[in-house]
Amino acid sequence: MDIDVRPYDGSARDFIAAAETAFGEHIRDDDAAAWEAMLELDRTLGTFDGDRLVGTAGAFSFDLTIPGGVLPAAGITMVGVQPTHRRKGALRRMMRMQLDDVHDRGEPLAILWASEGSIYQRFGYGLASLRARIGIQRDRAAFARPHLPAGSIRFVDVDEAKRLFPAVHDALLPDRPGFFGRTPAFWDSQVFYDPEHWRHGAGAAFHVVHEVDGVADGYARYRIRDEWDDSGPKSTLLVNEVLATNAVAHLDLWRYLLDVDLIGRIEAWNLPPDEPLMLAVLEPRRLGLALADGLWLRVVDVASALAGRRYRTDGGLTVQVQDAFCPWNEGRWSLRVEAGIPIVEPTDAAADIACDVSDVAAAYLGGFTFRQLSEAARVTELSPGGVARADALFATDRAPWCPRVF
Repeated sequence: MDIDVRPYDGSARDFIAAAETAFGEHIRDDDAAAWEAMLELDRTLGTFDGDRLVGTAGAFSFDLTIPGGVLPAAGITMVGVQPTHRRKGALRRMMRMQLDDVHDRGEPLAILWASEGSIYQRFGYGLASLRARIGIQRDRAAFARPHLPAGSIRFVDVDEAKRLFPAVHDALLPDRPGFFGRTPAFWDSQVFYDPEHWRHGAGAAFHVVHEVDGVADGYARYRIRDEWDDSGPKSTLLVNEVLATNAVAHLDLWRYLLDVDLIGRIEAWNLPPDEPLMLAVLEPRRLGLALADGLWLRVVDVASALAGRRYRTDGGLTVQVQDAFCPWNEGRWSLRVEAGIPIVEPTDAAADIACDVSDVAAAYLGGFTFRQLSEAARVTELSPGGVARADALFATDRAPWCPRVF
């Protein structure tokens, strides 16, 4: 069976239908329309068996917040090979073509959410951020200290949410590595689009906004899965997103979510790993907090990526980078930070540390330290103090977090 991987030039609907099949889904008209609004057809690839489309890969053009700045990044999406054509090298060929295209476009980074964590490490992606999951019974959700609301919370309909929520999100963009800019089309098709089959038995989303003197500084989006028995309500409140521009509004919103009447349990699956709720509640253990992989990152161009970032201190580091999939990254790289400005050059000097490009990705946003990577046998220290110097340079104030799957 001969298969061909090439840039896709067919209809958006056929591409989406093939991708849905690869993920074990059937295309729905409304879903297709939502994805068509976002799809960048000039960034799509197809795997063909004759004239049959049996594999897909796409990318969004994102601006990604990194420590100290913003860089263009390819948001990899809709990657799948139909089960009739698995284990024939199609995915590897699509990844090859896609990363070459990302490199040619001058995007130094690619990011994705992985359906399985083992898949993309073969192509140089590294785990760049974590997400936190919680689940707490409402009657065990008291705060450790008295809480006095600093603002007011009110329900808004979707139209008003579309006017108010983006400004709150955008105010957070510069401060949290892992955020990416959301276009109006992204808000419409990936946030506010709310079909019943995406709700997993819960109701339509509720939207609330937090305001001080009439100015919105936070919002929450959630849904409720109703469940009752003879003992009373056991409904679950499912948190979709909570964002606020300040700590007070953030706690006000969480106090509201934890106090909604007729709720037995509150759950959230994608919170920042440094979520302050853990320190706010009286019984942290009751949160059942668990960490899992979040955003995966691929350093497509080491020199541009390292030069585009900002660092905690001035200093120098030489890194031996291994990259079997993108050979232009392979070799020794000198990173010098002078007066806050990074200078990155290839070098023949002795390296301070050696690692795979996926490990550069793991440290790039500040999600993991080189010490952690070294203790996991992923980074090798080649000169005394090399790991410590790397961590002194790459240290960040906030843990990276990506609040939205794409």
